[in-house]
Formats: sequence, C-alpha cells, structure tokens
Amino acid sequence: MAKTHEYQTNLVWTGNKGSGTMDYRSYDRSYVISIEHKNDIHGSSDSAFMGDRTKHNPEDLLVSSLSSCHMLWYLHLCSQNDIIVLDYKDNAIGKMTENADGSGYFTEVILNPVVTITDENAVSKANALHEQANKMCFIANSCNFPIRHEPKCLIEKS
Repeated sequence: MAKTHEYQTNLVWTGNKGSGTMDYRSYDRSYVISIEHKNDIHGSSDSAFMGDRTKHNPEDLLVSSLSSCHMLWYLHLCSQNDIIVLDYKDNAIGKMTENADGSGYFTEVILNPVVTITDENAVSKANALHEQANKMCFIANSCNFPIRHEPKCLIEKS
C-alpha cells in the first residue's frame, strides 16, 4: 500500500511598494517562503522578469530540488551497494523556454554530478547508479521533461 506524505509551506508576498499591483512596474516580485522549524527562503522572480537577482527564484529552486533529491537517492544507493562516496558536487543546469505570451516551460535539466569514491573498480557501478537514483527521485518522477545525467567519477583512496 502506498504511503501519502504532505508538505506544507507558507508564502507571503513582500513586494507591495504602497500601490499594490497598480501596474507592472509598481511592485516588487519579492516573497518569503516559511516552513515550520526551518530557515525562511527569501525569493523573487528571475531578474529577466523584473525580479531581484540576489534572491532565489522558482526556477532556481526547481533545479536545486532535482539536484538535491537525486543526490540523496544516489548516496543511499551507493551505501546499499558498498560504494564509499567521499564527496559529491553537482553543477545542475535547467533549460526553460519562454513563449511569446510570457508563459514558459522547462525543456530539460542536466545534472552534472562529480562524485569521489574510494574504489577504482566500482566506477562503472557508481556511474550506473545515477540512472537508478533518477528512477527513485520523487521530484524527477513528478516532472514532465527529461532529466539527464552527465556524471564524473573521481578516485581518492581513503
């Protein structure tokens, strides 16, 4: 039987400069995401859409969610397969298309994990586990665009 999990966030728009949304330029795109027992996330729209470039935007957060969910599953799978991971870094890239009417959609996300393991004989298996991690990732399973992986595996003797 499947389990259901619920996640609750609170969002407050903080961009009213005094005249609300009187026109497109009269308000900031700033907001705060609050989740109980966690640090607040200060966000805005992408600077391409009149947002504050110093704050997180929804597109950044989507790509980050995919990257972090993948990493957590990957580390779990490595631990189950006796692969010792010493370091994991990812430089994920999301590609989004904006339509003429201003709407848009992600066309793909490319994860570029650089994983350091201890056993050079496990490189092939370590790289293969990225595919399995993608199949297990809750966020990836919720997306309607491809998530690709271009992993690199390094060796460091422990």
